[in-house]
Amino acid sequence: MLIMILKMTAVTALYVAITALLWRQTRNRKLRVPAKILVGLVYGGLSVLSTHFGVDYGEMVVNIRDMGPLAAGLFFDPLSGILAGLIGGIERWIAGTYWDVGSYTRIACSISTCLAGFLSALLRTRLLKNKMPSATYCFLLGSVMEVFHMYAVFITHRDDMMMAFHVVRTCAVWMILFTGISLAASSIVLQKIAGEWHNPFRRVKQSEVPLSRRFQTWLMVFTVGMLLLNTVFAFFVQTRSNMQNARDSLTEAAQDIKKSYESGETHINYHIGMNGSFDLISEKRLIFNGTHAIRMLTEDEMAPLLEEHADKFFDTNLFNAEAMTSVEKLRDGTCLLLRLPYEEIYLNRNIQLYETVLAYILVFTVIYVLISQLIQQIVVRNLSMINESLGKITNGDLNEVVNVRTASEFTSLSDDINQTVDTLKGYIAAAEKRIEEELQFAWQIQDSSLPKNFTFARKDFDIYATMDPAKEIGGDFYDFFFVGPGKLALVIADVSGKGIPAALFMMRAKTAIRNLAESGKEPAEILKRANSELCEGNDADMFVTVWLGLMNLDTGVMQCANAGHEYPVLMRTGGEYELIKDKHGLALAAMDGVSYRSYELQLHPGDKLFVYTDGVPEAINTDVEQYGTDRLLTVLNARKDEAPKDLLPEVRQDISAFAAGTDQFDDITMLGFVYTGNASTVVPDEVVDF
Repeated sequence: MLIMILKMTAVTALYVAITALLWRQTRNRKLRVPAKILVGLVYGGLSVLSTHFGVDYGEMVVNIRDMGPLAAGLFFDPLSGILAGLIGGIERWIAGTYWDVGSYTRIACSISTCLAGFLSALLRTRLLKNKMPSATYCFLLGSVMEVFHMYAVFITHRDDMMMAFHVVRTCAVWMILFTGISLAASSIVLQKIAGEWHNPFRRVKQSEVPLSRRFQTWLMVFTVGMLLLNTVFAFFVQTRSNMQNARDSLTEAAQDIKKSYESGETHINYHIGMNGSFDLISEKRLIFNGTHAIRMLTEDEMAPLLEEHADKFFDTNLFNAEAMTSVEKLRDGTCLLLRLPYEEIYLNRNIQLYETVLAYILVFTVIYVLISQLIQQIVVRNLSMINESLGKITNGDLNEVVNVRTASEFTSLSDDINQTVDTLKGYIAAAEKRIEEELQFAWQIQDSSLPKNFTFARKDFDIYATMDPAKEIGGDFYDFFFVGPGKLALVIADVSGKGIPAALFMMRAKTAIRNLAESGKEPAEILKRANSELCEGNDADMFVTVWLGLMNLDTGVMQCANAGHEYPVLMRTGGEYELIKDKHGLALAAMDGVSYRSYELQLHPGDKLFVYTDGVPEAINTDVEQYGTDRLLTVLNARKDEAPKDLLPEVRQDISAFAAGTDQFDDITMLGFVYTGNASTVVPDEVVDF
């Protein structure tokens, strides 16, 4: 046996190595018909070699011929599997018919090998969908294929069941085991090469196990359980039936032999089964008539026969055979010994048990596959469709409709999901409306915080500003206010982010800058202290860029400071708008303890100043091109004679035309200032706040 196992292991390793080599050469290319035929020829040739160079075992020859077409069809292509099966099967029939190579099983072997090719092709296209089968799947498939092979031996030899049983009992276990192992080992090696190997014994969370796999596992447990239960039941029933038949045979034989002996026959010729025996034993332990005539029994052999037994039938181990035994005392003191070997008693049971178990395995395999496919088609596939729709819904597509109506349960589930989504859409619409109203109210509050009075009693300057938020409320702001007699503060700022957080931070920054500016400090000091205030409690890490100018309307001197904001644009009288590339400091609230630098601009009557946020130059069009400062300067210079109230709307219109077809992604804020220098009114000593 050990030599047979070693040889079969070597054959298995050879199959696995050839499979790995072929698969490595073809894995990254689509097999064309010539390549498919070549693979079929290779595995067909391996099947032929298995026929002629099998492994001898117990007067039989074992092999894994069916491995060839199974591997070709499962791992490569259906055509390869069918071709390999036909080559191996037809050659097996020819070898058995004309060359007397395993002629007794030629029909069963030929059918099994041909069927292996067609079955592998069917499974690859229908069940596996051209995917790599798992090692467990391969082991079961290879084993079941050999179960069919052994069952076919019984089916094709109904007139010689004893010989068929001898063949199956000798070959079945090893051919089933090694075919399954070779196919499973090939699957493992190929998955290792492809990097797809997953340890099937690795513990997986229950939530990660697919429903189909869990169902298949329990179905397998149930199927195996039913198979074992039926096998055990059949075993006990057949055992009791055969025992009773043996007892009846011995009883009937005792009556016939006793009658013949008492009638005076000197030579009794009687057969009990095929290998049973009867013997007439004298009081001196001599067998004088029967199967073992003219033989003397020893006292040890005779003692069990003369003992009293609780049952009429008992076990003895005479003549080198364990047998059911019956002893009767005749009138003249002669003992009638009848024996029927247990091997013969249980022969029919064993034949029927083998055949029944093989048939059960095939039937339960078919049932298992059919039920698995039904569950896959009826339950799992529909659940996958529902989950696909739910995935779209959870990703925000509330217009997705679940429409799985293959059964009343799925219809009800689809309707419930659709109804829930409709209700959710209603709630969302109501919430959006409420939020929109609240945001509109917030915008009104924010908008009211920005100065809207651009008309003043004095005539030495002109000013105008606009703010268009990207959302309902924004983070940009502008401000202008008097901080003393004849001294006007101009502010424009851009808070990081959008929406309500930016608006809240904007109000905080606006208040801090105004309060500090009204204290009479220089722009650099104002920004430094505002930065310190805004850094406190800034857990959201927001920041704000600011340009600040303090304009002395009497002298035309403007003190300025820039905290990371856009360059201001200045137009001198008779000139054109140009960028003032002032020195930037760090944005407010970005880092505590930062200092800023002030600088001065001397404005003359007729000079114009234009400041803005980054939403102006960074506006993009459909080609993802930015508006840019060059385009801004071009528009400003084309309208340089216009007052701020007319200029700013035209700049905004040009930006809108440039970005047509795209959404506004940033707030757009602009402030225009013209210094005229001809004050006609006197500003009072107290601070005037507009």
